[in-house]
Amino acid sequence: MPETIEIRHPKTVLWQDRKFLWLISSVAVVAVFEFLSLAGWHLPTAVGAPFFAGVIVAIGWQTIWKGLKALAKLNFRSINLLMVIAVAGAFILGEFEEAAVVIVLFTLGERLEEFGIASSKSALQSLALRTPKTAVVKDEHGQTREITLAEILIGDTLVIRPSEMIAMDATVIFGASSVDESTITGEPLPKDKHAGDTVFAGTLNVQGYLEARVLKLSKDTTLAKIIETTFAATRTKAETQKFIEKFSAFYTPTIIFIALLIVAVPTLIFGREFEFWFREALTLLVIACPCALVISTPISIYAAVGNASSRGALVKGGKYIEAIGQIKAVAMDKTRTLTYGKPKVTDVISFGETSREHLLACAAGIESYSEHPLAQAIVTAARNEKLEIHRVENFQSILGKGAKADCVVCYDTHHCIGKLPFITEEHAVQDEIVEKVEFLQRMGKTSIVISSHGGVEGVIALSDEIKIESRATIAELKSLGVATIMLTGDNHAPALSVAQAVGITEVKAELLPEDKADAIRELLQKYGSVAMVGDGVNDAPALALSTVGVAMGAAGSDTAIEAASIAILNDRLELIPYLIRLGRKTISTIKINTTLAVATKLAFIILAIFGLSSLAMAIFADVGVTVLVILNSLRLLNFGTDKFQAE
Repeated sequence: MPETIEIRHPKTVLWQDRKFLWLISSVAVVAVFEFLSLAGWHLPTAVGAPFFAGVIVAIGWQTIWKGLKALAKLNFRSINLLMVIAVAGAFILGEFEEAAVVIVLFTLGERLEEFGIASSKSALQSLALRTPKTAVVKDEHGQTREITLAEILIGDTLVIRPSEMIAMDATVIFGASSVDESTITGEPLPKDKHAGDTVFAGTLNVQGYLEARVLKLSKDTTLAKIIETTFAATRTKAETQKFIEKFSAFYTPTIIFIALLIVAVPTLIFGREFEFWFREALTLLVIACPCALVISTPISIYAAVGNASSRGALVKGGKYIEAIGQIKAVAMDKTRTLTYGKPKVTDVISFGETSREHLLACAAGIESYSEHPLAQAIVTAARNEKLEIHRVENFQSILGKGAKADCVVCYDTHHCIGKLPFITEEHAVQDEIVEKVEFLQRMGKTSIVISSHGGVEGVIALSDEIKIESRATIAELKSLGVATIMLTGDNHAPALSVAQAVGITEVKAELLPEDKADAIRELLQKYGSVAMVGDGVNDAPALALSTVGVAMGAAGSDTAIEAASIAILNDRLELIPYLIRLGRKTISTIKINTTLAVATKLAFIILAIFGLSSLAMAIFADVGVTVLVILNSLRLLNFGTDKFQAE
């Protein structure tokens, strides 16, 4: 786990926090004295002054110290300085109870802010707690020992028992099991793992014994990369947050200046009572404290980033949460975005006396010697149909064309298999077969032709399987008012076929990576704000140019995580509209928080100017609006929970 990341167990239950309970008790005590003072009963000055001074120092010493340091540096932008001036002024006026109420409630408000931020980060922090500190490794003699993660090297053999958390990214070399990868991908169902499969640090071995060879050091695992990137995202300020911080830097000195005017104008110009207007100036300083305004954006961003992370979407910065909520168009690659990126047999068409099953079994026998994806898809189709794959001899691969082999099962032993141009070099091909291949091509399918000495025996058609959720995702994007465009390097026929199947009307095909980048530039001019969704490698230039670059299927891929603004770790396309809705909800939450904070401030500033408010009213209002802002922001943690639970 990266050493730069500080991990703390978040206190998710406020009532277990000792400091909070201490502050609540203090509020109760000072509130009693404040109500008694309003009723006309006060402690004698000789008793009240030292008693409340002790309360103020004991509760608010950190605020006082920060405020005094700000004063020494003439930093009039400090919120703590506002509090120090207000408390000191109230104490000078002999309002010891109000001075204590101000500092206690302000400290309580700060503690609530800390809790709100900790809660909003809880989804992120829980990730960091998933990796065990030690793991069991097996040496070349078969001996096992438990060592720390820092001692584990690439190539070491991990021993992973049932119900154990996996400590490192590794490749399974022995055993079979089911692994809960929800930490990495957000997928609730365990995935089966066998020899050759990759397992990730921080995932749970549900059942079965595994031995796995370590692929990465602990600081470089996929989980470590996710944690490092996600915590960095919370430190990356959103545009709204930057604006509010700039506003606060101007706002606080302005409030101090207005407070001085509230004292000076009525007393020096109109000869009014100094003590009354001094009190109103202090009230203004308290209510004007921009606590709720300052935290309204970061808490919302933390909560939204944590929410996205729990669904399997790694957001690289708070600004991207806002940006994706403002997206007007989404450009998508075809392969591995709208489709699974794996060819699948769709049609087996036999000619003459050759049966469909015989044709597929013979083709699978020849293709079993090839590693080409199309060849492996044919073998898989034969196995899925439980056919007895034919045994062949004298296999010969013709690069870029196809293959030849002798089938020991078929009557006519010598066979050719490949694209139509290759077969036409070997045999005369009837017009009906050419027409069938052209028809399949118009359907967006790839045709593999099989022939023997007797001529063409049949055609096997394959296509890249469209993801189940693609059509629903495109429909949801349209319902959100977001335009969809396909950008693909594939040929026009398969591109148009997939686009028609999923509901995309704008297609740009046969694009090189630089062509996709040019297409994104055009879309940015047209729509202003565009997301690009691709695999994070071939689409890197387009991802970098777009407003928000989204990499699909990024689990285990450092390149994809680095290339994109947002990395979808679990290949779930439906997360794209979900993230847009989350971004929009985050923006609206920030606007509500900001409006609530500013409206409350303005109301009490006006009351203070006209002498209609008190210190106690001001601080209660400030704490109240802070609590409302925190609670409203934390709702983003549960945004979309019902939808994903239902799935």
